[in-house]
Amino acid sequence: MKAFVVAGTASGVGKTTVALAIIAGLRSRGLTVQPFKCGPDFIDGGHLALVANRAARNLDTWMLDAEANREIFCRASTGCDGVVVEGMMGLFDGVTGRSEEGSTAEIAKLLDLPVVLVLDAGNSARSIAAVVRGFETFDPGLRFAGIVLNRVAGDAHFRMLDSAIRQCSVVPVLGWLPMEADVAIPERHLGLHPAAEGIGASLSTLTRLGNRLDLDQLLNATTHSQRFETACTHSVEPKYEGIRIGIARDKAFSFYYEDNLGLLRENGAEIVEFSPLTDSALPKNLHALYFGGGYPELHAAALSGNGCLLKDIREFAEANKPIYAECGGLMYLAERLTTLEGQSYPMAGILPVAVEMTKSLVHFGYADVEFADDCLLGKRGTLVRGHSFHCSRIVAQDPLRCAYRVHYSLSGRKEEEGFTHRQVLGSYIHLHFRSNPSLVSYFLQQAGPVRRLVEAQ
Repeated sequence: MKAFVVAGTASGVGKTTVALAIIAGLRSRGLTVQPFKCGPDFIDGGHLALVANRAARNLDTWMLDAEANREIFCRASTGCDGVVVEGMMGLFDGVTGRSEEGSTAEIAKLLDLPVVLVLDAGNSARSIAAVVRGFETFDPGLRFAGIVLNRVAGDAHFRMLDSAIRQCSVVPVLGWLPMEADVAIPERHLGLHPAAEGIGASLSTLTRLGNRLDLDQLLNATTHSQRFETACTHSVEPKYEGIRIGIARDKAFSFYYEDNLGLLRENGAEIVEFSPLTDSALPKNLHALYFGGGYPELHAAALSGNGCLLKDIREFAEANKPIYAECGGLMYLAERLTTLEGQSYPMAGILPVAVEMTKSLVHFGYADVEFADDCLLGKRGTLVRGHSFHCSRIVAQDPLRCAYRVHYSLSGRKEEEGFTHRQVLGSYIHLHFRSNPSLVSYFLQQAGPVRRLVEAQ
């Protein structure tokens, strides 16, 4: 199996475009490619999944321990010809300036993967060699498989850059990508546009860009070690049967950790997708609902206007059936959502809160969560990790029980959160279930008296 990390010198250098181009180029050779995304990002993973035609998985050394990361990597990549792991931010950027904790570099070393380094060469000449040399020598524990120069002006520009790099580095230059407006992925307030809205380039364009690079040299340099393949040899015995979990999935709701859904399936749950935008009724015979994050504010009118489905969801909540909602899901369950333009739309009205959009991120970053009380996902004292990533805030609320004590790692802020009402739990925090897999069993136990525990054989 061929496996490597596509990392950048900083955010915005084009590593997503390069990763997509490489995946497309490898797929054009008939290879099966498994994509991964470092860090808590949902949006890049959606683009990777679209081009690879396989669900992308998140690797994260802050939210998850080493064993969990290895297991995710092994399980998802089994049977694949190649693995492309897109890094986050700059290669060495993590949760602190003092160590590699939470960085792409830490993940690369944990999984023994070589790095393809992406540099934005648009405004560079010989000085780019100093940048390459610095990254090459900064951490002796890293291996580099190659360099890709992005946003190069043309052949003459590339020859200058290539000759400068070759004088000071043994890392091969795999090639360059031109400055092309039609391959740029549009951005908005939470990052790139989601894959459901397009990737800014056709698959044929990405394939053409990928095949500009020396993929043969890349493949020859990236045979993956099998030293921890045993991490994925054990299987989980499903504990529950007949539990149907409704998952909101459309242009308004698309932010899910794939391994959250994977853990539900491993425990025997059936995932049933539905669209709050277009479906007029909930699927039949559901035992619980799960609303992930996304962009409900961009579709507020359509969500608000789908009265039949909103009525179904309210009746589901009134019947004391479990509903778990994260971020955009919390906004959808609120009484009202106000956009940046000042337009206010009634939402599901299940949680007595009002939400308004903000012009900047609120409480951005990783979060430690302790359950201050029993709730839909676990007992008091349960510890879990997640991520906060939203441009909205609660501006009004009736008294609500808060089940979470949250500590935001970046700001150091602590607050009570995790709003509960009946069997409903809504929060801005995107929890990663593999940081504490007991959450899934507890959630499924709440799915009603129709659940059936499968006895271990």
